[in-house]
Amino acid sequence: MAIWARGGSSEGGIDAPGDLPRAALLHRRRRPMPIEVLRSFEETFGCEVFEGYGLSETAPIACFNQPAVPRKAGTIGVPVRGCELRLVDDEGNEVHDIDVPGEIEIKGENVMKGYWNRPTATAEAVVDGWFRTGDIATRDGDGYYRIVDRKKDVIIRGGYNVYPREVEEVLYEHPAVAEAAVVGIRDEYLGEQVGAAVALKRGARAEPAELVEFVKQRLADYKYPRRIWLVDSLPKGPTGKILRRSVEPPA
Repeated sequence: MAIWARGGSSEGGIDAPGDLPRAALLHRRRRPMPIEVLRSFEETFGCEVFEGYGLSETAPIACFNQPAVPRKAGTIGVPVRGCELRLVDDEGNEVHDIDVPGEIEIKGENVMKGYWNRPTATAEAVVDGWFRTGDIATRDGDGYYRIVDRKKDVIIRGGYNVYPREVEEVLYEHPAVAEAAVVGIRDEYLGEQVGAAVALKRGARAEPAELVEFVKQRLADYKYPRRIWLVDSLPKGPTGKILRRSVEPPA
C-alpha cells in the first residue's frame, strides 16, 4: 500500500502512472480534493484515494475514510479513535441536523495543549477542550463529514452565503479547467460579488463567458460567478495549496 500525504490543493509532483504502485493510496489534506480531480487521479494511477482531515493543532489526523469501512468519495470520513468532532453555528450552538453547515470543533487526545507563549490565541482557539478549526462542514446520516469551506472564505452576496468550494467543484467539471479559485469581489450594491480565476489545461481553450454559462446552468442564480478571468497559474503556498487570498481580479 502506498501512502502519499498531501496538504495542499495541487496534485502535482508526480507525472506518470509509474511513479506510484497500483495500490491503495491514502491521501491526507485540509482542503478537499475536487471530486473530478479525485476521479481523474484514480483512473490515471490505478489507486483508490482515501481522504482525511486534520490540522497541525490536531496532531494531525482527526477524521478519515478508513479502508476497513465503506468509503464515501468527497467526504473526509468519520472521526478517528480517541477523537470527537462536532459542528456548531455562529452562536456556538451544536448543529445536529443532517447536511446543515457548521464550524468543525475537535476534542480528543490529539488536540494540542496550546500555542507556545500565546495564551490569548490559545484561549480563543480552544474552548472547554474543543478546538475551533475555522472550517465549515456538513455531516450526513451515516456520520460522514464533508468539508464545505473555510469560514473566512465564505462570500456573502446580497445576504446569501456562497461557499467557494461548491462553485470550484462545478468549474472542475469543465473539461478545459485545470485549476480554479473562487473569490469575493467587492460590490457596492450586494456587498460582494462572486468571481473566479481559472487556469486551463495545457492545450485547452475556453472563453470566460463560456465558463460563466457552464456554472450558471448548474448552480442557483446567486452562486454562479459574474466574472471569470483566465490566468496561466494560480498562486500557491509551499505545500502547493492554492492561496485564494492572493487571487485578485485584473483591473
